[in-house]
Amino acid sequence: MDRYRESQGSTLGSLISGAVIGAAGLAWWLFTEAEKRQQTKKQKAMLYAPRIQDGSEAIESSTNSIASLKSENLEERVEQLNNAIADVRRQLEDLGDNE
Repeated sequence: MDRYRESQGSTLGSLISGAVIGAAGLAWWLFTEAEKRQQTKKQKAMLYAPRIQDGSEAIESSTNSIASLKSENLEERVEQLNNAIADVRRQLEDLGDNE
């Protein structure tokens, strides 16, 4: 019986030490992942900061507004062409009805 109790005690000790080591490993892994995310955020912030300082962001926004203006002009032109096509169809239908 004494050997059984010794075996049981050592098994319990092994389980506890394994749980402690596993928890420490998990904590270390979570900590390193958090540091990686923080470094990534810092790098992104550093890449974005010079654009704010030199005004290139304002240039990009004006470029985007010009592109949107061009697309609006394109949409207007397409609408005008569709209206002209519809007018020509009506005229051709009217000519077909008159004959």
